Amino acid sequence: MTVAEQLSALGAILAHGSIHSLFQPIICLSEARVFGHEALSRGPSNSPLHAPLNLFAIARQGGRLTELEAACRESACRCFSQQQLQGKLFLNVSPESLLEPHYPSGLTLKLLEQAGLPPSRVVIELTEHTPTDDFQLLSNALHHYRDMGFSIALDDLGAGYSSLRLWSELRPEYVKIDRHFIDGIHLDPLKREFVGSILQIARASKAQVIAEGIELMEELQVLMEMGVDLVQGYLLGRPQALGIPGGYALPVLADALSAGQPTVRLNATVAHLLQMFDRHQHLDAMQVVDAEGRPCGLIPRHALPPHPVACQGLQGSPQLLT
Repeated sequence: MTVAEQLSALGAILAHGSIHSLFQPIICLSEARVFGHEALSRGPSNSPLHAPLNLFAIARQGGRLTELEAACRESACRCFSQQQLQGKLFLNVSPESLLEPHYPSGLTLKLLEQAGLPPSRVVIELTEHTPTDDFQLLSNALHHYRDMGFSIALDDLGAGYSSLRLWSELRPEYVKIDRHFIDGIHLDPLKREFVGSILQIARASKAQVIAEGIELMEELQVLMEMGVDLVQGYLLGRPQALGIPGGYALPVLADALSAGQPTVRLNATVAHLLQMFDRHQHLDAMQVVDAEGRPCGLIPRHALPPHPVACQGLQGSPQLLT
């Protein structure tokens, strides 16, 4: 298919609003619940532009990327609302669109009003596929979104042209580790070191880390041990067009939580937890089970005080589960 034919197909997709929105869940491990959904866009199934790489590449080449992204956000907001999906909506936005001089101001807020969604439920996920030069202008644009109540996520940390500088400059609420560092992490000590460093920086910058691209139970178990709380990937749920009941990922979580890891009861004291972490130095999080031994959450190591301060149980200290 020639470039001219692809541009013609793109024009037809935009003219007829033929964008399809899929949603992939982001799971909160400590609370064993759906934290949010990332909206992913596709062209018509019978079109050569069905695949997102082809769709966005030709839009960028034809100077219609901003128009395409606006159509994707409209579809995502509408479908997310219609399906009454849980948690936050993660919307992909490229710096190119944000820095576009003719970018339609207030468009996303208007789309949310039409869908009945507050900005507090929406995360602007910054996707970087080309170099970003004007950091100050980009920062101003994202502060504008924050002022309206949106949160910011940085996608594919470690893979972009300037992702570490973007993290430093923009101070996003969420950072998503590139799937390269998640793939086979249970077999690669260097990848574990990289993710561990990201977790340390995230704690200092008060950002939440999301590990994406998880496909194996072994990868999930390693990430849980390291204290990663937000996870995404085919193991937990594939992108789908229709809403799914909130508990669909919980069987996978139950298997991961019960795979031979040490546990503590809900009535465990802080002193007991500190002793358990001393005994299991390799763990950055401890599984919590109820009276029947069923997994009900995780306690990260960093949530505990350095010394025993009380003998209060976990049931009386719910803040440790957050």
